[in-house]
Amino acid sequence: MTKAELIAFMADEADVTKAAAAAALQAYMDAVAKELKKNGKLGLVGFGTFSVVKRKAREGRNPQTGKTIKIPAKKVVKFKAGKGLSDKVK
Repeated sequence: MTKAELIAFMADEADVTKAAAAAALQAYMDAVAKELKKNGKLGLVGFGTFSVVKRKAREGRNPQTGKTIKIPAKKVVKFKAGKGLSDKVK
């Protein structure tokens, strides 16, 4: 599903315009990003938990040349589905 398809679905389900659905989705994404940057964790009961984890620096290989390269440490976002979401997917 693309972002445009999600906006159309949200607009149809909530009986609002696509512009309002797009604004709501953007506000949600901004809130998640802001909270992850501030506290590093955001939990939505029944849906799941977003968290920021630190990935250590490591060595990798360039697949074209086979040469060893250094991959720097960085922060990545992780998502763990909650029970409510997991049950709906089964």
